[in-house]
Amino acid sequence: MPQEFAQLSIDGKNYTLPIVVGTAGQKAIDIRSLLKDSGYITLDSGYMNTGSCTSAITYLDGGQGILNYRGYAIEDLAENCQFIEVAYLILNGELPNYEQLEQFKRDMRRFALLHEDMIHFFDHFPPNASPMSILSTMVGTLHNFYPEMDDEDDPYGGITVTTARLLSKIRTIAAFSYKKNIGHPLVYPNAKLNYVQNFLNMMFDRPNMPYVIKPEVAMALNKLLILHADHEQNCSTSTVRLVGSAGVNLYASISAGINALWGPLHGGANQAVLEMLELIYADDCNFEKYIEKAKNKQDSFRLSGFGHRVYKTFDPRAKIIKEACHEVLGALDIQDPLLDIALELEERVRNDAYFQERNLYPNVDFYSGIIYRAIGIPTNMFTVMFALGRLPGWIAQWTEMKEDKANARIGRPRQVYTGHTLRPFVPMHERK
Repeated sequence: MPQEFAQLSIDGKNYTLPIVVGTAGQKAIDIRSLLKDSGYITLDSGYMNTGSCTSAITYLDGGQGILNYRGYAIEDLAENCQFIEVAYLILNGELPNYEQLEQFKRDMRRFALLHEDMIHFFDHFPPNASPMSILSTMVGTLHNFYPEMDDEDDPYGGITVTTARLLSKIRTIAAFSYKKNIGHPLVYPNAKLNYVQNFLNMMFDRPNMPYVIKPEVAMALNKLLILHADHEQNCSTSTVRLVGSAGVNLYASISAGINALWGPLHGGANQAVLEMLELIYADDCNFEKYIEKAKNKQDSFRLSGFGHRVYKTFDPRAKIIKEACHEVLGALDIQDPLLDIALELEERVRNDAYFQERNLYPNVDFYSGIIYRAIGIPTNMFTVMFALGRLPGWIAQWTEMKEDKANARIGRPRQVYTGHTLRPFVPMHERK
C-alpha cells in the first residue's frame, strides 16, 4: 500500500505529514516532526485525539463496541479461557499451548509467597488504610526484595517468569491487605488451587469457618479479571508507559499505574455505581427523580455506570458482566434489590431519547460492583480487583514500550503557556 500524506498549511507554508495506518484501518497523522519543521505544537486536552504510541496488544473500536486482545474477541476469551491464559496471551502475543500454560502455572505456584519481612509491613499501616495505598506501596517494595527481576539476563526465565511472579505476588498482597484490614489471620496460598480459587480462599477462608469455593463465583471472577486485563491507552496504562519511559523499573511503573487507577474517575467507578443504586433504593426507588436530576445541567448528579469516553455504543464487556451477575446471584441464592434497581434503571435509560442521543449505555462498571458485593468483596477492595485484572496489560504495555527501540524516548508533553510574559522584578519594600 503506497504511503499516504496529509498537507498542513500554516502562514502560507505547506507541511507534508505522513499518515500511519493501523492493521484494523485506523489512521493517524504523524506530527513528530511538526515542532522541528514549523515551530508549532498541537493542543489536545486529555489527549483524546493524540496517539502516544503504536501497539499490537489491544484493539478497541468504540463506535462498533469491539474489544480484542491480540486479535481475539473479548467475548471468546471471556467464555473459554482462564485468566492466566489471557495474561499469557497479552504478554506473549499467542495463546499458550498445554505445556506453556502448565509451566506458567508452576511458576505462579513457585512465586506465590511473599518474603516474610514484607509481611511485617502490613502491621504498620493504620487500620483504616486504603487497600489501594497498601497495594501501591507493597508493589513498589517488591523491587527491593527481588532485584534480580530487573536483570536483562534474568536466570529465572525473563519477562514471562517475571510476569508470573508479579501476578502471583500481587494476588497475595491484595488478599493479605484485606485480612489485615479486618483483623483476621492471614491465609497463605494453596498450591492445589488455581489462580482465582486461590485468591478467593485467601480472602475468605477462616480457621473456624472453612471457605467453600462455588464454581459459579470463581467463573464470574475469572471473567471480571479477563474483561479488565487491558483497555488500550487509558489513564493508568498511559501512566505506566510514561513513568517507564524514564527508565524506571517495572515495579515502580506498576505502582504508579495503581495510583492512577485509584482515582474515582478511573478505577473507582463501580463503587460509585453501588452508591448511586443504594441512594435510589433509600429514596423509595424514585427513578424519575434521579433521571431528571441527571438531565439537569445545573445539577451535579450524574448516573454512574453509563457512558464511556471511548465507546459510543454498548460496552462489549457490560453484556458479559450482566449475564455473569445473574449467574452469581442465582448460584448464591441472593435476592439483591440493587440488581433489580440496576435492571430497571438500565431499561428506563435505554428507552429515553435524552440518553440515546448522548450514547449513554451501561459500561463494565454498571454490574461489576453487584458481583463483587455478592461474592463478599467490600467496596474499598473494588479498585484492587480492577488492578489485579489490569496487571497483565500494564506489564505487556511496559514491555512493548521498552522493546520499541526505534521510538524509545522519554515522555515529555508540551504546553501552550498562558501566564504573564516577562515582568520587572519588584523588591520587597515596593510590593503591595
